[in-house]
Parts: sequence; C-alpha cells; structure tokens
Amino acid sequence: MPASASTKVVVPKAELHVHVEGAAPADLVRRLAKRHGQDVEGLFDKRGRYLWSDFSEFLAAYDRASRVFRTPEDYALLSGTYLRMLAAEGAIYAELTISPDHAAGAGLSYRDYVAGLAAGIEQARADTGIEARMIAIGVRHFGARAVEQVVAQIIAAPHPLVTGFGLAGDEREGHPANFARAFRMAGEAGLGLTAHAGEVCGPESVTAALDFLRVRRIGHGVRAVEDRAVVERIAEEGIVLEVCPGSNLALGLYSNLRFHPVNLLRRAGCRITLNSDDPPFFGTTLGHEYRSCAETFGWPEDELLAITRNAIAAAFCDEDTRRRLVLRLSDHVGLRGGGI
Repeated sequence: MPASASTKVVVPKAELHVHVEGAAPADLVRRLAKRHGQDVEGLFDKRGRYLWSDFSEFLAAYDRASRVFRTPEDYALLSGTYLRMLAAEGAIYAELTISPDHAAGAGLSYRDYVAGLAAGIEQARADTGIEARMIAIGVRHFGARAVEQVVAQIIAAPHPLVTGFGLAGDEREGHPANFARAFRMAGEAGLGLTAHAGEVCGPESVTAALDFLRVRRIGHGVRAVEDRAVVERIAEEGIVLEVCPGSNLALGLYSNLRFHPVNLLRRAGCRITLNSDDPPFFGTTLGHEYRSCAETFGWPEDELLAITRNAIAAAFCDEDTRRRLVLRLSDHVGLRGGGI
C-alpha cells in the first residue's frame, strides 16, 4: 500500500566507510572514561563536542578517545550504539572499519576485540534489522611488516563478520607497492579489498592503489578528479569510491560542499557511495551526508537509491545477505513518501 501523504518513508541507506572508534559519540566516551578512571580533560569543547583544529590534532583526539575502550564489552557497546543510530536514520547496512592496532594499544587481543564488536553488531541486528560487517585495516605509517601482521591475525582467527581488509593511515608515507604482499595475502584469504587514497594525496595515489593493491574500492578517492585519465579509468573499471564529503570539508580539502567533486565524479560515470568516516568528530551523520548532497546538487530520490545500490553491490558480504538487502530496497520503491 502506498504511503499516505503525511507519511515519509526514509530512503534506505548503506555505509561502507566509517571507522568504528571514530564513530564513538562524545557522551559514550565520557561515560567510559569515568568508568575506567581515565582523564579526558581537553578532549571536548564547552559544548561537549570533540576539540581539534587541524589534521594532527584530529588524529591525537581520535587516539585519546579510542583509549577509553578497554574491554570486549566496551566495544560491544560502541558498535551496537553506532549501528542503532544508523538504523534510526534509515540505514540497512554498514561496514565498520576496525583497527587491530588500536585494540592492541588498549591491551586487547584481536580475538577479544572482534568478539566484542561482533556482539554489538548482532544485538543491533536483533534490535533493528540492520546488517553489518567489519573491515580490518593496517596502518600504512606503521610500515609494511605491521600491515602484514594484521593480515596474519585475520587469517589465524577468521570471523564470519570480518569480511574485508583495508589500508589507512598517513597517505604520504609508504608507497602502495610496499603493501602488495599484505593485500595478496588478504585477497587469497577471500577478503574484500579497499584502500584509502586520493584524500590527502593526489590522483597518482589512486593509480598506485589500483596498480599495486588490486582493490575494487577506494576510500575517499576524490582527488582523482584532478586527472581526467584517472577518472575515466575509475569509471571504466567500475571502481567504487567511498566518498566522505563531510569529512573532506571538516579537514579543509574543500571549502564548501558546492565545490566538492562528488557530483562531478558521479556525472563522469564513477560509482560513488556516501559515508560519514568519523561522524562525531566531523559534525556529521550518514543521514546528513545523504540530505546535504541531495539539497546541494539537486539529486532526486532515485539518485539516492542508486547510491545505496552502489554500496550494496560493492559490499563485502555474502550473496544471500546482498539479495536480502536488494529486496529491502525494492520494497521501498512501493512505499515512497519523500523522506531522506
């Protein structure tokens, strides 16, 4: 039955690029800091928001906030809290980027870290119906050996919800060729592959990730727009871009959403998705990313649905789950009411 004129059916959304520690609401961090007796003085401004002014300060704030998560139960609370927030905005699927190196810094084994996050994912699914998977990342500025050690951990302790592997960290350090072995190991283990590129560094970083890491998805990738040949390659090869407009604006890559290249990339035939990256740090949510792009670029609901379809088609999940997600999108078409 069609929705009534007074009912708004929210557009189904999907997220492929969000760092789980970076998704921690400030109030959750304060609560856990108090529980564990940790000092978070200076981490928040007078309004209770994360306090930082440049990329280096953001990274420092991120690391301080991450340290309050000490136990598997803390991580279950984190993943479950964020996924319920996403579901409230209409999200039906999410991939949480997880960092075994951050867990090790908190004294947690990889197994306990993943088990805690998985418990939160499963509870959120039971509560809301949202599906989620995890992408474990290596940190490029820790060096090739450290990245390979992350892959070895994943292979030694496989988990059905850890379905992807990625590369994050400072794009300016470590050429992708240095991490080719790690990505070959991950690919042979059946993991989906993605890598951050084309955010801090230019289009050459996207080309290098495609050439040496053989990824089918690129985290960010927006600076590919600076080289027409790279854009054409992305479009022709069907590479999926995990675009995070709010993050790019907050970090000063672009001064205004009107000047962000997401619409140019879309119009050039690139398969884009919308994502929140580190939402409370950047003052955004996945729902805001969908709404702000729709309003700024005049995207109709069909375009937003196409963006969600891109994400589901590229998701690192099993085919049965993908079919169920596609069915949920199809069900939405008959219940349209104009909500975003």
